[in-house]
Amino acid sequence: MAVPILQELIEKGEEEDACIELLSNILEVLYKAQKVNPVFSAASFSLSSNHLGNDLTKPVRVKKHIQLILERLLHTVNRRVIILDRENTLRSHYVACMAAILSQMDKDHYSSYIKAFPSRPELMDFLMETFILFKDLIGKMVYPSDWMVMNMVQNREFLRAINQFAATLTEMFLSNSSFELQLWNNYFHLAVAFLTQDSLQLENFSQAKRNSILAKYGDMRATIGAAIRDMWYNLGHHKIEFIPGMVGPILEMTLVPELELRKSTIPIFFDMMLCEYQLTESFSRFEDEILHKLDSEVEGGRGDEQYKQLFESILLSCCQRHPELAKPGENFVAVVTGLLERLLDYRAVMNDENKTYSMSCTVNLLNFYKEIDRQAMYIRYLYKLKDLHVSYENYTEGAYTLLLHARLLKWSDEANTAPMQGLHSPSLHTQRQLKEALYNQIIDYFDQGKMWEEAIHICKELAEQYESEVFDYEMLSDILQREAKFYEKILKVLRPSPDYFAVGYYGQGFPTFLRNKVFIYRGKEYERREDFEMRLLSPFPNAEQLKSTSPPGQDITGSPGQYIQCFTVQPVEEAKVRFKDRSIPEQITNFYKANHVQKFSYSRPFKKGPKDPDNEFATMWIERTTFVTAYPLPGILRWFVVTSTTTTIISPLENAIETMMKTNEKIMSEINRHQNDPSLPINPLSMLLNGIVDPAVMGGFAKYETAFFQESYLQEHPEDEGNIEKLKDLIAWQTPLLAEGIRIHGRKVTEDLRPFHERMEQCFMQLQAKVESQYGVREMICFEDRRSGRPRSVAWGPDWDRLSHAGDRQVLTEAPPTPKPASHTSESEDRRNERKENRSSTFFGYRRQDLRQSISELPEPKEKRRLSRSMIESSLGSSEGKQPLPSRDTTGAQPSTAGLSLSPTGFGGRVKSASKAPPLPRKISPTVYETFLEQSDA
Repeated sequence: MAVPILQELIEKGEEEDACIELLSNILEVLYKAQKVNPVFSAASFSLSSNHLGNDLTKPVRVKKHIQLILERLLHTVNRRVIILDRENTLRSHYVACMAAILSQMDKDHYSSYIKAFPSRPELMDFLMETFILFKDLIGKMVYPSDWMVMNMVQNREFLRAINQFAATLTEMFLSNSSFELQLWNNYFHLAVAFLTQDSLQLENFSQAKRNSILAKYGDMRATIGAAIRDMWYNLGHHKIEFIPGMVGPILEMTLVPELELRKSTIPIFFDMMLCEYQLTESFSRFEDEILHKLDSEVEGGRGDEQYKQLFESILLSCCQRHPELAKPGENFVAVVTGLLERLLDYRAVMNDENKTYSMSCTVNLLNFYKEIDRQAMYIRYLYKLKDLHVSYENYTEGAYTLLLHARLLKWSDEANTAPMQGLHSPSLHTQRQLKEALYNQIIDYFDQGKMWEEAIHICKELAEQYESEVFDYEMLSDILQREAKFYEKILKVLRPSPDYFAVGYYGQGFPTFLRNKVFIYRGKEYERREDFEMRLLSPFPNAEQLKSTSPPGQDITGSPGQYIQCFTVQPVEEAKVRFKDRSIPEQITNFYKANHVQKFSYSRPFKKGPKDPDNEFATMWIERTTFVTAYPLPGILRWFVVTSTTTTIISPLENAIETMMKTNEKIMSEINRHQNDPSLPINPLSMLLNGIVDPAVMGGFAKYETAFFQESYLQEHPEDEGNIEKLKDLIAWQTPLLAEGIRIHGRKVTEDLRPFHERMEQCFMQLQAKVESQYGVREMICFEDRRSGRPRSVAWGPDWDRLSHAGDRQVLTEAPPTPKPASHTSESEDRRNERKENRSSTFFGYRRQDLRQSISELPEPKEKRRLSRSMIESSLGSSEGKQPLPSRDTTGAQPSTAGLSLSPTGFGGRVKSASKAPPLPRKISPTVYETFLEQSDA
């Protein structure tokens, strides 16, 4: 007989080419005979005894021959397919023979074949082996993907076999005594693999190919999906054994984009929830698993908006029919749909060349996982975000991102429970080891991002551990040296302040995480607004840029298009308590003006009231919009969404006060810069001073006087009396600032610019005479900062920002310090003191304070010489000399501070009334002369 011989040769692996050819011919003859007539005679079909045996000389039924081949060769062929390597060319021929055998089997063949197994374990082994083989052949196709007919025929026969074997499972392996968990598990995994294979995803094919497949084979996904659903419900009380293991495969099945399939299979999730809830009064295992699997499935390309809506509607409907699950089910559905929304946004942009929006979506996801307390997923996305930042050289943001992970760890020897991420060595077994490694990486990133203040904080924490916890003095020495270098860089390395931009995305054409929202962006170093806008618009080539800075109307926000609005905003510095009443170098204070900021303002000027063509300041109103972001900048992103917006109107008088304040700040800034670095070029200082003191250049503050200091204005606006006094006070305090600026300018000016400087001095003396006669004399008294010889800046005084409140000028006095006898110092100490004085600041600086912050009285550093020597000498020469010189303490005591005042605008010094006209500008006041003599001997 041919069949037993074939069986023997195939099992031995001998003459396989001939065996395959013979078996193929036999199956082809049987197929043709079956197709022509299910019953055929010896006349129509005659086989020799070498083929089918001597007993087949009379008419036989085709079914009997098929049964013989099935019993003898199916298992043998299956085993051979399993044994052969994938690269073996014979494997595909054996698979074709297997599919041909399956295609000719009917229900009776399957039934008799199952019954033919002598024992239940042998049947279970066969089913287990067949399920594994089918899953392997489906996952790694034997035939090329463009061999549509071969692949679809194989799938059709596999589907018939799977459904037949499913009936066997239900009949023989479902009862309590016969239930086989692993066998059922293999069935479900095979069925889901069959349903989700690429060759059945019709939506990926052309319309013509899709129609051809549907006409000839139908949509096999619907058939197997219904079978999976029925088999699940057949499990009964055994379902709990498949939770959470089957959550992932069922989710993968429901994500297939076929509407009817989704509608029929999504309810399985509710059945899983109900099953677990009835046993444990919660469905936490199911929830954890579906959230975990959903992340990987959507990132892999599955899922869409339709699925999110179906999932929400079907599960909510199911939960509402069970009161005990109504509330927890509603919360669960909200969590899943929220995650789906963020995952879909993330997937939509993760492959874009511009990773800006990938970063935003990553942050949305990690924040979501933090809210629902899924630490492993939270950490996973932290490192995705960190890698994106480093690839774009956003080292500051990368450091803040890693810091979020480090903050989750303790300084302890507890084992790491979260999965390791990034490139950290597997040897980092404890939380202390991992946290230390993270901190060192964070310090490097902060260093590269020039955020040395933040690096110092991390260094201090590490130093505390090395010194007090692990007593590793070698590491303590290393970290203190790194910290010292960061302090040095703060003072010596140039750090340009970044610009900030408000960006609005308006219109329904944007994704949900951008649509009709405003963000504050932190620009890169030296990045122009034009370059920033180009970078911003590149992912949206069809977007239209709005020219106006006003919020758009409903016609823009509701339109299907894309509109982008971009303009520069100014950071609003938060007041630093530890800097209050302190003399701080500008290199330190400037950092906080543009960092750790959460408020940003934009000022839009507009005209209101009757226009004055000769004085625009009288009608110049300001609309100031303040934006508050969700988090301070910089942070884990270079931008954050705006959470609140407020708009205030600044009157012309208040605008004048602010403008005057900014001008005084600029003067003090330049003074401090030149004191800190004498090598700076003089040109910026020249232009600043000349623009203020020379009326021919900028017009000075005369227009303020015309607009606000007239009696008619005060009668019309009596509530502005306090603000008028503040503006006058600012004008008066500008005089000593200009005096010091001109002194520095005279010391550094070159001979070819000497006439220019002399012209400035003349203009200043005229200006000084006018100001002091009208608004009083202001004298800035400065004392030596005993802590260091470094040039210092002085923070600026209290409550100048309260522009809308009237207030009288108050004079605050300090008791004079107790004189101390002069000490005898050695020659070396004298030299050190001399060097210290040479590098000490002789004037003062400032620091802008945040509006709405109260600021207390400031220290008053020493000044050795307030006016240029030529001005002092000319004043002394023209003095009548009738006033007696004040006595000087020969013991070298410090100058008295009696009579020092703090003005409404915050300057500390002597304030003199303007009720009596001061000396002419060529004369020096007795108080200034007294100060000059005292400080000359100090």
